[in-house]
Amino acid sequence: MHEMAERRPTEASLEDSLALDEMQPSQILELIHQQDGVAHAAVGRVLPQIAEAVEVIACALQGGGRWFNVGAGTSGRLGVLDASEIPPTYGLSPRIVQGVMAGGDRALRRAIEGAEDDAEAGSLELEERGITLGDVVLGISASGTTPYVLGAIEAAGKLGARSIGISCDPKSPLADAVEISIAPEVGPEVVTGSTRMKGGLAQKMVLTALSTAVMVRMGRVRGHHMTHISSGSSKLRGRAMCIVMELGKVDQDRARELLRTTQGSVEAALQILETERLVDAGS
Repeated sequence: MHEMAERRPTEASLEDSLALDEMQPSQILELIHQQDGVAHAAVGRVLPQIAEAVEVIACALQGGGRWFNVGAGTSGRLGVLDASEIPPTYGLSPRIVQGVMAGGDRALRRAIEGAEDDAEAGSLELEERGITLGDVVLGISASGTTPYVLGAIEAAGKLGARSIGISCDPKSPLADAVEISIAPEVGPEVVTGSTRMKGGLAQKMVLTALSTAVMVRMGRVRGHHMTHISSGSSKLRGRAMCIVMELGKVDQDRARELLRTTQGSVEAALQILETERLVDAGS
């Protein structure tokens, strides 16, 4: 009993899934879906902490700082995923929001055993990336105990960067080590210890909400439109044209002409239209 009492919340046993291996597929799916709802509710309870993190990160980026998502395993992959989607969606340079993964890029596709246990590697990786005052380090670890992540957070403190943590345990070492702790308490997993499930879902929800709110706060969105999207694919070029047509109140030919003039920049196209209208209004 003592051993069970010492377990982290992410390693505890879920009573509803004790007979998981005897369930029919429909029962398994219903249980997983029900538990996913637990993750959703848990994220809802930490919205104030996410909002605080939004202000810190937006302030840092507006001041010329960078944002590092640091993690291992599923948590690391989620951090890299979210960071990698910022440039095409919101037009920021890849150097501004970076994903840092224990074990490097190889670990994105295949688990590298032991990489997450190296606290020194987490610290050295950030030092090599030149982390400094004005940067933000976001440590991601479901259990809040991953040495690689804790090493990175320690380095952030020493080098003057701000620190934020996402975990599923508000009493974890990560929660204690950071300035802002975002800790949705999702409870035990359907498959004990498999934190790619509710834990991963909650972390993904937090990351998506956090990065989206930061980009809105930084003016990378007008209304609910992405005005700094990349036009690197046919789909994105079509989306860019639709945004210029809707926000600029112009037809397809004019939108196409503006985007050609601005090398595909929605924001620049809209600024041209605004300038033209100001001139016309003053004439």
